[in-house]
Parts: sequence; C-alpha cells; structure tokens
Amino acid sequence: MNALHSASTRALDLRHGRVDLSFGAGGRAMAQLVAELFVRAFANDYLARGDDGAVLPAPAPGERLVVSTDAHVVSPLFFPGGDIGSLSVHGTVNDLAVMGARPLYLTAGFILEEGFPLTELARIVDSMAAAARAAGVRVVAGDTKVVEQGKGDGVFITTAGIGALPAGRDPGGARARPGDAVLVSGAIGEHGMAILAQREALAFESTIVSDSAPLNGLVEALYAAVPAAAIRVLRDPTRGGLATTLNEIAAQSGVGIELAEEAIPVPAQVRAACELLGLDPLYVANEGKLVAICAAEAADALLAALRAHPLGAQAACIGTVTADPECFVQIRTGFGGRRMVDWLAGEQLPRIC
Repeated sequence: MNALHSASTRALDLRHGRVDLSFGAGGRAMAQLVAELFVRAFANDYLARGDDGAVLPAPAPGERLVVSTDAHVVSPLFFPGGDIGSLSVHGTVNDLAVMGARPLYLTAGFILEEGFPLTELARIVDSMAAAARAAGVRVVAGDTKVVEQGKGDGVFITTAGIGALPAGRDPGGARARPGDAVLVSGAIGEHGMAILAQREALAFESTIVSDSAPLNGLVEALYAAVPAAAIRVLRDPTRGGLATTLNEIAAQSGVGIELAEEAIPVPAQVRAACELLGLDPLYVANEGKLVAICAAEAADALLAALRAHPLGAQAACIGTVTADPECFVQIRTGFGGRRMVDWLAGEQLPRIC
C-alpha cells in the first residue's frame, strides 16, 4: 500500500478522470482506485485489513444469522431522493430488516463501464457510504470489475448483507392467518414514479421524490411495541409493488387478502402520474415502505409505533387476511364493488432498482 503513495504515483483525478480498463485488471491502478475511493469512503477495521474476506464477530448468544443479496441496475443512476449508491444499501438493509434481523455488515461488488466519469463514481460511493452510516451497517468487503465501453451502463452494484436475528423473532411469508390485519407503513408508488419521471423527463406540477430509505429502525420500533409472535409477516413491496407482494404472501400462507381501496395511501401526484400513463399505483415499486401482517389485537399498537416514526407517519391499516383456498387478493372499491388484484404480468417498469 505504501507504494501507492510514492512520489511517482499521482492521486486519482476524481474531478476529471474516467474509469479505464486498468482499474479492473488487478494491478497498481486497481489498488489505487480501491485505496483512494472505496477504502476511503467505507473506512472500517475489517475492510482495512485488505484480505480476500472479512472475519466478523459472531452475533450474541441465541441469535441467528440472516444473509441476503441484491443486484442494482437502476436507470438513471441519479434520481430525486437518491441514487444507485444509497439504493444499493437500502435495498439489502431492508431485505434483512423485514426478516426481523438487525443489519450488521454489507459487501459490495461494482461493475464499472470504461469511460465512466470518476467524479460520478465518487458521488455514488460517497452516497453509499453515507447511507451505510445512517443505517448503522459497515461495508466490510467488495470487488471491482471493469467492462469495455458500450458493454455496460455506467455502474451496476451488487450488495450482500449479514444480519443478526434475535431469539423469538420469526416473521415469514407463510405465517399469515385468517383474521390478521394488513398494515402498510406509508404512501405507495413514489419510488417507481420518481424513476420513471426522471428517465422520461416527465414534468409534473410537483417533483415526485423516491421514498428510498433504510427500514431497520422502523422494524425495531415494531418489535418494541408488541410481542414478537404478534408480527406474522414483514415484507418490503419493491418490484411489482404492493399488489405483487400481497399475492406472494397469500400464496405462501394459503390465505386470501381483502383490501379497502380508500384506506391505501397514494400521494396525489403519484395517482395523477399513474392515471396519465395508464399505470396502477398498486403495482409501482417502493423502496422505503413495509407491509406488516399482524394479529388483529396488535394492529392498533403497531399502527401507533409506525406513526410515531418519521418513516411511518402515513401508516394505515389497509385490509384483513381471509380464509380462501384460492389465495385471491381482492379489493373493495370506493363504489362498494370488488375487483381482483392479480399478480403483476410482465415488466411494468424496468430498471427501477
């Protein structure tokens, strides 16, 4: 590492420089990129050792490990409310959190395209580091590869996460029971519509901002509010939106779900944009919301806990779990009728995470 700081080695030009193939070749240039950009941004004792893996302390006695991984190919890379860097942290932190785990560590793999501006890469990495600090996790290992110009799309990021699952917590998609309440932590559809509006240069009266955020603090507030067994299912409704997430849960649990249309919080600007584009907000992705299915007697306490947290101020009870061998998700409309809420067919909004 000392050789990287010799008089013959110039510092990376993070203002005007661009990614070149040598940054992925495993030699001096790659070591310099890692040291001056990634290690600087993600600085911690585990990463500083520079080994091929990180040796991490075990969780507390009685806790189990939870592991998750996620790939991020969002386009555009920067959008109102976030960017691919913060999104890559939030996505994996949230996957761990809705398993009931306390997120602890992340690894990150970067696929960089030759010619990508280093100033934009530094902006992404710094955003990722800030998101990790805010979520209370450390990036402890990583990898970097470079592909030829025209064979990538700037930056792709894959993150893997490790969390500790405290004893007594066991939320899972197969645990919903008839009579349970269905809660959502806030307004839906903001992330997907923010991405689409930015990508297509759509101008609305007010800017739609992504809801991308880490949910681990919100999940801890839920477990502090009620006995762990009362929380049956936690899920973050990302790709496919709320509708697809609820269909997944219904199928896993062998139950039906009945929603109340008027109870589902949809921001006015999201609703207007969806109507303009012929989209249904129930299928639009979210990156900072969770669905909680809980015992009916715990619903009021969980709603209060959600609404007391900054990320849950618009939380609502939106439906109930029913006994239905067909595992249908249905919605009671504002006109008193019912309609089916089916699985998402095809790809409504590609490259949104």
